[in-house]
Formats: sequence, C-alpha cells, structure tokens
Amino acid sequence: MARNGTSARLRYDEGCLGAHALNTIGDRWALLVVRELMFAPKRFQMIRAGLPGITASVLTGRLGQLVDAGVVDHDPVPGTYRLTDRGRALHPVLTELCRWALILPGHDPGRFISPTALMISISATVDIRRAAGSPLRAGFVSGSEAFEVTLSSSGQPQVRAVRQVDADFVATGSGNMLARTIYGPQPPQELAAEGAIALHGDAAAAQEFMSFFSLQPQLQIRSSSDAPDETEQVPGLSST
Repeated sequence: MARNGTSARLRYDEGCLGAHALNTIGDRWALLVVRELMFAPKRFQMIRAGLPGITASVLTGRLGQLVDAGVVDHDPVPGTYRLTDRGRALHPVLTELCRWALILPGHDPGRFISPTALMISISATVDIRRAAGSPLRAGFVSGSEAFEVTLSSSGQPQVRAVRQVDADFVATGSGNMLARTIYGPQPPQELAAEGAIALHGDAAAAQEFMSFFSLQPQLQIRSSSDAPDETEQVPGLSST
C-alpha cells in the first residue's frame, strides 16, 4: 500500500483486516526486513547480513515497498533505514509469531539466527512468572550490535539497542552462540570456558537471567480483553 492509502498491488481482494495487512507485509522477506530494523536504524548491507539468502535486488524491492507503505523511512544522507511508528507497531506481531512457532514441530535452533531476531524471540520465550520483578540487567553484544535487556514488573523483557552496554553481565558472541547462552542446555560459564562466547561481569546473575527463558511454550496471562483461548465452531455451515 502506498502512502496515499491506495494499493500499489492488491494481493488479496478481500475486506478481511488480516488480508489487508498482508497486502502490505505479506510478500516473502517483508516481515523479516521489518524484524531486522526493530531496535535500531541500519544500512542496507547490515540489514542484508541479518537475512541470509536474500539477494540485493530482492532486498531493494522489499525496502522500496515498505517505504511506500509508510512502514520504513529511508534517510539517504547516512544511507540508513528505520521503522516508522507503523513499522514499530509490528513488534507484537513478530513476538506472537515466535510464540506460535514454539508449538510447531521441526524448529532447528542450530540454524542461523540474527542478534535482532534473538532479541525479539525472548519476549515469546520468557517465563513471566519467574522473571516478574527481577532487577537484573543483561547485556548482549554481537558484532556491531549491542543490546541491554531489563525485565518489567510483569516479567516482560524490555530490549534497547545501545552503543555502550551498562549491565550486570555482558555476553558477547554470534547470534547462534548467544541463543545457546540464553536457551541452554549449557550454562553461560561453560560456554565462556569453551570460548563459544565471552562473558564479563556477574556470572551468577547471567545464570539466573538465562533461567527465565525456554524454547518450551510459555503460559501467558491474558486479560479479559484478549482473544479467547478457544473458538467455538458452529456446525452445519459447510458449502455442501
């Protein structure tokens, strides 16, 4: 959809709100491009580094579509792309997709994961009952990307991209090694001893922080306004 509200190319000719959204972000790679921009502006090559398999021409096309849709802004002077408010509003969509993926078979955590993707996944994999009220401040560094993570009073991770990390501990490594650090099964101290990551600061705090996260589906506390857990199916509405 273009900025003027008209559709440049209608993929789904429906009045469904979900289909309307997919007319903007339903192309292959589009939502993953948004993912890579969720915490900080990036240049073209840095976005591409988080999306193995995407070609330069496809990434150019997707960025152009997202700019036209008002999801991404492009600043040509530094050559960076950043999410607009509309783009940042997709954060809970990405989180819920991660949460849904936890119940799907076949996930291979050994395949490539970008640091930004990992930081989004922790909102879906946190045990909020255990994490609630924790004062711990975690730091994660991977290449040129650095993040601080705190936990809200309700146990939700609060992720912030930073230039300089100020935390109880800092784990440094590739996205995949940091995923192993967070999700185990080896404790952070062992991974550091093996050279898989660098770990600085309070090792006990690191171990406690990582214990809040798991690739097992997590119980979520829903408010009365949230979607119901079950949807009643009405019999007798077939097309036959």
